[in-house]
Amino acid sequence: MSVEITAVYQGQLHCEATHGPSGNKLVTDAPTDNGGRGAAFSPSDLVATALGTCVMTIMGLVADRHELDLSGTTIRVEKEMASTPVRRIASLKTQVTFPSGLEMQPEMRDRLIAAARKCPVHQSLHPDIDAPIDFVDLD
Repeated sequence: MSVEITAVYQGQLHCEATHGPSGNKLVTDAPTDNGGRGAAFSPSDLVATALGTCVMTIMGLVADRHELDLSGTTIRVEKEMASTPVRRIASLKTQVTFPSGLEMQPEMRDRLIAAARKCPVHQSLHPDIDAPIDFVDLD
């Protein structure tokens, strides 16, 4: 399966991307520490966003198969950049927080954790990127 995404440079470090299948659009802007205005997600912010939403989607697929409602689960991805030897993503620290009152058996929690760590985006990251995924249960 392939998906086409097109992007148009709009000047001033600002781009507009279009998702081919749906026609949905999003904009990017360079971050302020790299000459942009920080007016939108930066391209590397989208990598962090892709990781967080992929982890949640994969966990959601597993939860749905087992009739577990993960509504209210949150994901926080903290992206850190490195500047040497080249500017790149250094780390993507991900924290999954299950909502208060969510009841699940330990086996289900283990299944969700395993699924999260196998999300396609996480599997696609360069090994030099520190990308731990931690889980928090609120009671």
